[in-house]
Amino acid sequence: MPELSVIVPSVNEVDDLVDCLAALETQRADVDLEVLVIDRLGEHVRHTARVRAPWARVIAVPPDTPIPRMRARGFEEATGEAIAVIEDHVMVPPGWARAMLDALAEGHGVVGGSVENAATGTLIDWAAFLCEYSHCLPPIPAGPAEWLTGNNVVYARAVIERHRDVLAEGRWEDRLHEAIRSDGTALICRPEIVVGHKKHYSFGEYFSQRYLFARAFAGARVAGAPLDTRLAYAAGALALPPVLFYRTISRILAKRKHTEWLWRSIPLLLAFVTSWGFGEFVGYLRGPGDALARVR
Repeated sequence: MPELSVIVPSVNEVDDLVDCLAALETQRADVDLEVLVIDRLGEHVRHTARVRAPWARVIAVPPDTPIPRMRARGFEEATGEAIAVIEDHVMVPPGWARAMLDALAEGHGVVGGSVENAATGTLIDWAAFLCEYSHCLPPIPAGPAEWLTGNNVVYARAVIERHRDVLAEGRWEDRLHEAIRSDGTALICRPEIVVGHKKHYSFGEYFSQRYLFARAFAGARVAGAPLDTRLAYAAGALALPPVLFYRTISRILAKRKHTEWLWRSIPLLLAFVTSWGFGEFVGYLRGPGDALARVR
């Protein structure tokens, strides 16, 4: 049984995955590691992964498989004593795997870290990161937490075994974390365990991704709800952009990090939070459609 299984959903460019696997390979000197690449992109990506990282397990899933379902498949296949989840554009630093296992060894069932920006080449990359990860950007409080990021987190196998039914729902990590907390297991934040988020975007790509993620979230939230409930939620979504904009600005200013990029990103942030609000509005009225399967 490996010490640690790492689940990597493959949904982006093959170059992203190759860099991610190269970073994971450095962990193998410290930890008996199992890496599971859950791929929905096709044989070219799978062949490349097998050639570049023959030590990893590459598992094919249909191209329309949503990321939460890909993660669930990874949990089904993982054989490690502990199971971590990252993304195909996340760069783990040297010592990451050992730090995660050491944190679990202190008696915790779930441990998550923080996320820094590793895509620093363009203003759009910075704006996308600040829009999505202002709450995960260090410094964040250490110890018991109400939430953990879904792309830098590790679970004891026993915790996952107790919540197989929740994983089968095909929901994002917040649903799993809610169930874990309700079961009496604390979510532990270790902000010093930092990964790099290295995802390059065009404006159109990130604008559409914000819309798709929001529509999928809203559609799932009101699934089966009567029309009056969905209308009420849709009306509330119209007020979301200024609220989200304020939260993003205030978080980053409070952390006193990347403020130069923040001010330069203001027009882009306004566009991205507007896209999110519109996505929720449509999701509440018309449901998720195929949005979840198109989220990357």
